[in-house]
Amino acid sequence: MPRFDLSFLALLAGTTAGLAEPEVPQFTPVPLAEHIYSGGWEHYVGGGLAVFDCNGDALPELYAAGGENPGQLFLNTTGADGTLGFTPETPEALALTGVTGAYPLDIDSDGILDLAILRAGPDVLMKGLGHCAFTPFTDLGFDSGDHWTTGFSATWEGDNSLPTLAFGTYVDRSNPKGPFGTCDDTLLYRPEGDHYRPAQALSPGFCALSVLFSDWNRTGRADLRMSNDRHYYVRGGQEQMWAMEETPRLYTEAEGWKPYALWGMGIASRDINGDGYQDVYLTSMGDQKFQLRDPKVSGPVWQDVTYGFGTTAHRPYTGGDGRPSTGWHAAFGDVNNDGRDDIYVTKGNVEQMPDAAQKDPNNLMLQQADGRFVEGGEAAGIASLARGRGGALVDLNRDGFLDVAVVNRRAPMEVWQNTGATGGNWLLLRLENVGTNSQAIGAFVEVRFDGKTHLREVTVGGGHAGGDSGDLHLGLGPATEAELRVIWPNGGTGDWQRVAANQRLVLRP
Repeated sequence: MPRFDLSFLALLAGTTAGLAEPEVPQFTPVPLAEHIYSGGWEHYVGGGLAVFDCNGDALPELYAAGGENPGQLFLNTTGADGTLGFTPETPEALALTGVTGAYPLDIDSDGILDLAILRAGPDVLMKGLGHCAFTPFTDLGFDSGDHWTTGFSATWEGDNSLPTLAFGTYVDRSNPKGPFGTCDDTLLYRPEGDHYRPAQALSPGFCALSVLFSDWNRTGRADLRMSNDRHYYVRGGQEQMWAMEETPRLYTEAEGWKPYALWGMGIASRDINGDGYQDVYLTSMGDQKFQLRDPKVSGPVWQDVTYGFGTTAHRPYTGGDGRPSTGWHAAFGDVNNDGRDDIYVTKGNVEQMPDAAQKDPNNLMLQQADGRFVEGGEAAGIASLARGRGGALVDLNRDGFLDVAVVNRRAPMEVWQNTGATGGNWLLLRLENVGTNSQAIGAFVEVRFDGKTHLREVTVGGGHAGGDSGDLHLGLGPATEAELRVIWPNGGTGDWQRVAANQRLVLRP
């Protein structure tokens, strides 16, 4: 098998001198009614955040898991001046206890976003009725059973009228030999016509805390990557990727998959180096892992480049606690609109683990011109020392600048508004597909500016127990226009079109 070409790392090592530091964005706290993710050991993990527009005003709401507290919906009440505001207004259907996380998606393709709600208990598929009203789906044949669910992803396969759903489960609470070594299987729900078949167990399961469907090889088929927690599988387990064939199977070492074990918490994907393939960032206890996809081989090969890019984020950068960090939710995004993607990670001790930092600030790693990353969380104003869990890096007021939200364990949820002080041009892109799969899950958007092509894949899943269904955001730096095209999920490719910067566009086939 060809070896991954790391010569560019040597180039990076020799080009750091004289490069300007990335401009640090400034964030201001947003007043918020109290919401706390709490509970016993079944809620040490989870605490996800779903970000989506449920009332049609183009401003995304926040639905936060509560654990033993009820889940809570915050309506986006941003004013005409762009100042972020949220008001709690939770419909009875969403005020569930036992919620570990949630993901928005349009399950029935009616143009109204629904919710997949993960729980320590039966998971629930909630149908969106419009005006932020919800009711459980009763006609899909979905039967969750009583599981401890901590991961979720969805994709459309073929011409199905319903999405394929994957629920990543954690420890089997009913196993008397547990909790160590008693990981439950991930459950796969594939549709048959207008309903779901019984769940298919993807075995062996190694306590998945994050799962993500992604067309990693650009072949038109999304496979399922899983990040697993070695704390409970103890031995014999690893990270996994399932080939979504008629009968799903695990990729093997013979195909290039590298056995890899970590305290896997979250997955984020993004083409960072512009080669057209998705790279990944994996959160963990201790070192976080940044891996580049090898474009020269057909197999599922990612190369760990964490140290070369300065993205290990293995110890707190402030707070006075030098013990190893614990990473949870991760997201890529250009927070200063300089045309380079940055990395946001929520951090926090599992509970009172003595070998891990108790004061563990969230990370905001800014990408430099040489491709390496430098920490900017404290200077940006988001260095909270609460126990972070789920999070979001999303433009919450549609001003073209990414904002930050985080759900905390046993501490109030926090939201910060990006003041936009760095300037920089931007685009917001919303895809609307025709017929089924209204969100165009599985589409790729290619955007060209400044002599480079930037890629966005439309996915549902990953992160830690929550995700967003907002606009695709691109920082353009000084570029005042860009060219873009969409590769739609059915394989059709749109024409390149030139667009002006600093606008929100709705793209349709």
